[in-house]
Amino acid sequence: MTTPLPSSPPSPRRILVRGVNWLGDAVMTTPALQRLREALPEAHLTLLTHQKLAELWQHHPSLNGIITFSAGESPWSVARRLRAESFQAALVLPNSPRSALEVWLARVPQRIGYARQWRNWLLTQTVAERQDHVDMRKRSVGEINRLLRFPATDAHHAPRTTHHIHGYLHLAATLGANPEPLPPRLEVTPAEMQQADDAFLSDWRSKAPNTAPGKPLILLGLNPGAEYGPAKRWPAERFAAVAREVSRKMPDCLWLAFGGARDREVCDDIARLAGDRVLNLAGKTSLRQLMALLKLCRVVLTNDSGPMHVAAALGTPVVVPFGSTSPELTGPGLPGDPRHQLLTSTAPCSPCFRRTCPIDFRCMAGIGPERVVEAACRAVSPG
Repeated sequence: MTTPLPSSPPSPRRILVRGVNWLGDAVMTTPALQRLREALPEAHLTLLTHQKLAELWQHHPSLNGIITFSAGESPWSVARRLRAESFQAALVLPNSPRSALEVWLARVPQRIGYARQWRNWLLTQTVAERQDHVDMRKRSVGEINRLLRFPATDAHHAPRTTHHIHGYLHLAATLGANPEPLPPRLEVTPAEMQQADDAFLSDWRSKAPNTAPGKPLILLGLNPGAEYGPAKRWPAERFAAVAREVSRKMPDCLWLAFGGARDREVCDDIARLAGDRVLNLAGKTSLRQLMALLKLCRVVLTNDSGPMHVAAALGTPVVVPFGSTSPELTGPGLPGDPRHQLLTSTAPCSPCFRRTCPIDFRCMAGIGPERVVEAACRAVSPG
């Protein structure tokens, strides 16, 4: 009598992906979602996400559904709603105890996430970090001062496989996904782009100063904010200098200044310094409208921020001054994509991963407007 070989267990059909809570990080998870969809084409993939990010996922081809939670909602409340969905597996992308607690309380049978203190017992499968994982550890003031006095002689760029998208892909591989990277991907429709143009640009077009009749308007983006802190923000007067010089070279351009309500003042300052070719939209757009306008831009000059990742994932080239953070870890798009211009200085203390600079901000001060103007023009006309 022949004993049949044991068959492999069937792939889970209802899978919950617990999403991350920050805009830029969420964009960096999209390659993992794409690979999951490729590996499990028949599975029902649902994303659990903060309600502030819900619009980001509209029309995304990797997902069958979205469940949102509010800022004040408890893990017990979230779990009650998840239990009703009868998920068979949960992939927990954040490293927080709360995210693991939610799926444990929801009684999801298979719960996968990175091993972390205080939450391992909540998971059925803990995943060790990849060997080339690099922590974004804040440098101390003492360490910064030592680097200024004795710059490291063996400084080298981290390999592309240290980028955060590889960490999310590594987790997705536990469910059979291919860990090879893909470009982050978001979707907006032509109708959304036309609606955003009508809502925000039609009035300006009717009064456009110094625009040659019949010439198409060249839309360019400015994003001078960054939620993490001022150490990530290139000076506003330099944004204005770039906008002014590029406008001189491209008289048919219009700069769209993006940001949240807290960025209105800095965008007003940039518009005042740059002349009449900057339209301040800070605090005026929804997330979907922001996405549509970013898609319409030929290039976006931006700090390392959520909108930087969104623009790149929509296919828009970005120009980014990097100082306190590392393009090797959190750069836009697929690491090495030549469409994006990632600019750094020679400051020996960069990246420090601090919210504020404890010295003289030399990492950002060392990136002059001339370099940025050249990079922006190159991105608009790569040939």
